Amino acid sequence: MTHNALAMASCGFYSRSVFTVGGMTCGSCVQSIQNSVSLLSSRVFTVSVSLKAENATVKHGEEISAESICRTISDAGFDCSVSTSERLPMQESHFDVVGMTCDSCVHSIRVGLRGLDGVLGANVSLGERSAAVQHDVSIFPGEIADKIRELGFDAYPSCSYKGTERKATEENDGQTNRGEGDIVAKKHGRRKSLSPSPMETIEQLVHIHISGMTCSSCVAAIEGALMKMNGVKSALIGLMAERGEVTIDPRLVAPNAVIEKVSDLGYDCELIENVEGGKVELLVTGMTCSSCVQLIESALKRLEGIEKASVALATSKCIVEYKPETVGVRNIIQTIEDAGHFQAALASASKGEDRLSHKGEIKRWRNTFFLCLVFAIPTMGVAMGLEHMCPDLIYPGLSVRNLILWIFCTIIQFIGGAYFYVSAFRALKHGSTNMDVLIMLATTIAYVYSAIVTIVAMAQRDKVPVVFFETPVMLLVFVALGRWLEHIAKGKTSEALANLMSLQASEATLVTLGPKDNILSEESIDIQLVQRGDTVKVIPGGKIPADGRVVLGDSTVDESMLTGESMPVRKQSGDIVMGGTVNLHGLLLVKATHVGRDSALAQIIRLVEDAQSSKAPIQRFADKIAGFFVPFIIVTAIVTFVIWIVVGNVDYGPINDFTNRRIEKNASVNGSCNREYPNQSESYFAMEFAFQTAITVLCIACPCALGLATPTAVMVGTGQGARQGILIKGGEPLELAHKVRTVVFDKTGTLTHGKPRVVHTQILRQVSSSEHDLLLAAIGTAEASSEHPLGLAICEHVKEKLKVDTLGQVADFEVVPGCGLMCTVFGLETVTRQAEKLSEIYDRRSETSEDGGHRFRVLVGNREWMDRNDVAVSVQTQEAMKEFQHLGQTVVLAAVDGKVTALMTIADTIRTDAIDAIAMLHRMRSKVVMLTGDNKRTARAIADQVGINVVFAEVLPSHKVEKVCELQKGAGGVAFVGDGVNDSPALAQADVGIAIGSGTNVAMEAADIVLIRDDLMDVVAAIDLSRVTVRRIRINFFWAIIYNMIGIPLAAGILLPVGAIMPPWVASAAMAMSSVSVVLSSLMLKRYTKPQNRPGYLKKISKKLTGVIANKVDYKFVSIETTV
Repeated sequence: MTHNALAMASCGFYSRSVFTVGGMTCGSCVQSIQNSVSLLSSRVFTVSVSLKAENATVKHGEEISAESICRTISDAGFDCSVSTSERLPMQESHFDVVGMTCDSCVHSIRVGLRGLDGVLGANVSLGERSAAVQHDVSIFPGEIADKIRELGFDAYPSCSYKGTERKATEENDGQTNRGEGDIVAKKHGRRKSLSPSPMETIEQLVHIHISGMTCSSCVAAIEGALMKMNGVKSALIGLMAERGEVTIDPRLVAPNAVIEKVSDLGYDCELIENVEGGKVELLVTGMTCSSCVQLIESALKRLEGIEKASVALATSKCIVEYKPETVGVRNIIQTIEDAGHFQAALASASKGEDRLSHKGEIKRWRNTFFLCLVFAIPTMGVAMGLEHMCPDLIYPGLSVRNLILWIFCTIIQFIGGAYFYVSAFRALKHGSTNMDVLIMLATTIAYVYSAIVTIVAMAQRDKVPVVFFETPVMLLVFVALGRWLEHIAKGKTSEALANLMSLQASEATLVTLGPKDNILSEESIDIQLVQRGDTVKVIPGGKIPADGRVVLGDSTVDESMLTGESMPVRKQSGDIVMGGTVNLHGLLLVKATHVGRDSALAQIIRLVEDAQSSKAPIQRFADKIAGFFVPFIIVTAIVTFVIWIVVGNVDYGPINDFTNRRIEKNASVNGSCNREYPNQSESYFAMEFAFQTAITVLCIACPCALGLATPTAVMVGTGQGARQGILIKGGEPLELAHKVRTVVFDKTGTLTHGKPRVVHTQILRQVSSSEHDLLLAAIGTAEASSEHPLGLAICEHVKEKLKVDTLGQVADFEVVPGCGLMCTVFGLETVTRQAEKLSEIYDRRSETSEDGGHRFRVLVGNREWMDRNDVAVSVQTQEAMKEFQHLGQTVVLAAVDGKVTALMTIADTIRTDAIDAIAMLHRMRSKVVMLTGDNKRTARAIADQVGINVVFAEVLPSHKVEKVCELQKGAGGVAFVGDGVNDSPALAQADVGIAIGSGTNVAMEAADIVLIRDDLMDVVAAIDLSRVTVRRIRINFFWAIIYNMIGIPLAAGILLPVGAIMPPWVASAAMAMSSVSVVLSSLMLKRYTKPQNRPGYLKKISKKLTGVIANKVDYKFVSIETTV
């Protein structure tokens, strides 16, 4: 009997059904469908929902019909239909499992098996030490057993085999099974090995916060060290954002190991929680023993939606992972308090804003600077003031001056410079170098050299030597000052993100409403306790605590910080509001729909954080330089030292001149007394000079400026974009956008509003204004029963013009697809009191209803519909129809009681900002293209109105990508601007995809740039911001490179022939200021403003275009009126 036969207990069938699902907009919809279907029955094995493909695939038992699943999805609020349903063979295999000790083991096996392709379900019993696994016939039981063993347990087929007999059977059957498995695997296109999929198929993204990085060398060192760890697949570290994203295999390496590795490199590192569901940390008081811990954990685990609960008695903390769509934080707190005499409250909030403002680093370097400054001031006073004095020696070879310098230098070197020693040691221990290594090399060499020559002079009772004790002191002072100013400036670069974080309200007023929407109770709660479905009260001047819908109230809301829209937006019942915006005037009651990480503000913050953590392609240039910069500088310093030693021994002239000038300067002050410049040999002075220049080279070199050139500009640029409603997803799209030379616009929903609207209405009879309204009411009432988009547009237009919510009544309604509708309209007295006058106009042929009102026979449709019903259309009207059709508008005729009464033109109207945006893009010398699936006539008409010359019409959604590829073959990059699901492939294919804020979530996911404000002028602003930012990056690089190219040769003594030499302390000051100057340069981007929406010449263009169209239309209308 084979292994497979032993394991198989029963065979059967299951169903695999595919459903078409409409109405999904985001990940919450996907989760809602999955939850609803999963809860339908335990015989629902797997549920897979695709937002992009708009379908759901469900594997379920045969006893559950596909129709019942379809109804469940429909009941959840989505349009659903069964696409396919097929019957497939399945089998159930039973295993004995050894090694399970608790429910956690059961959960691990169940979850692990469900992740195996082909497994439908698994029932694991701790008491019976067994597992019953339902699976597709394409997977063999041997694979399932291997999977269980991989999870850390022993698994055998359910049988009575013991000891060596079972082992031998397994070995023999294992070989047989693997041969059979290979055949099945090949047949089904699966892997050939029966062992589980490789380790790299399981990934976990770990987010970490790192402080202490100074330049690209630090980034390269951290990334290199992490990539050497077993189980780490990728590591991306952001210098300015001080964040890292590390992809790991959780079975090989834990997130804590990543934290320890980075900390071991000399950087402060902490984990940023990133739980897909929800996670909350609570402080629980009232616990006295482990029984309390067990009581709370048991109570929480019984609560539906709780995934994990951990209570620590020592710290009084409770960490709970939960499903936000099922349970909320308030429910968790209430459960804990109901479990006994416990009190639970939220732990302190995250200090993300402090990290963004660099408060910790600013405080550290400020304290370090002032500590060094306390000793640096007297040190420089001694070095300069006592240098020209000749006091008695304390001891032969040791002067008062040198002793004071030695003492002060020792304090600063080992207390003020302790941080640099630790950082440099850890970097060298892992085979990397950074700026701290250069600093410690320079200060340590100067200190050790000075100490050695002083000790030797004292031992030989010789003259007082020349020392460099002041060099480490001044170097550390200027470095500390530079780091302090640098972090202050860095805090300014992330100011936009910090401002976004500060928008979140801290508290919310939870209210309970009565049956008549009257407030029964109010309660002030922490913002983190707000749950979906809660109703919160927002007073005038208060912040809206969560995304939601207004249920009661009328007010205006300031959305400027989120959308960049300066004008307040009116909000009334039914309108959507966003968390973090400010209620200005009236009282609002808002029902929360998205809270916590699902809110728009949280998603914007997360998007900006990710963007500021990413690297722009131009950053690779700096990374390459940083990789060899420090070793290069060390080699340069050594070469400088050697060269001047050789020069001093071959041609001592230049060094002698410099030395004589220094001796003469001191002699002019000291007279004949010259203890510090004894009669030494030329080689002694050459070595002294060579040593000074080498130290100066180490002091002046600075890779930090190169490392900060790109990330600081990217951080400020993306922050400015977010502040003005432009979300740029990283440094790469920010850089690529400046190369865009072709901008492709989708038409529907992008250049146009995306829905048909009535453009022009003309009553073809001489009527008064009140009679005009009555005719509109009759037409609108007829169309109110139509489901056609054009009919809905007419009905909406009529309601808007008449300022009413309801119209009359309809009878004998008849519709012919492709032609029009016919019906009897009555009850217009509720809309207007002019029905009798309308009857008079039509020779009193209209009927009278039972209630004394008037009935009118109304026809609405195209020219063919009028001909079918013997309604005459005048020649002038026909000419007007042709003119409007030439403009790409749909013409609808309306007849009342057998006579043509009105002509309406309907079109997907262009957006008011489209003309300005296109004109600005032309001014920026960009090629503008329109890509649409609409017919050529309509496309050409829209293009003419907005000023686009290149049009691709009748392009299927699947062919949009091909058109984008064709355009990419030309010069420059291609940007695609769209809003719909069918635009997603083109958005992804383009060099830069730009999604309109009112578009679908799928389009926003595929895009590189998202425009929150739904303003096409932001397309221009996004490209312009990219160009300005890249220009600033290049300026930063230029100054950083020029600084090192000029500074290093000056420090090496290249100007010695003209009598100029740079002291080490001057070099250290220049080095410290180089980083600050680059950051300040990037901060210039904060002054960026969008291109003006409508410059003077654009006004003229816009007026001219709209005026020509209006004049044509009005002329035809006048001719119709006068003729008829």
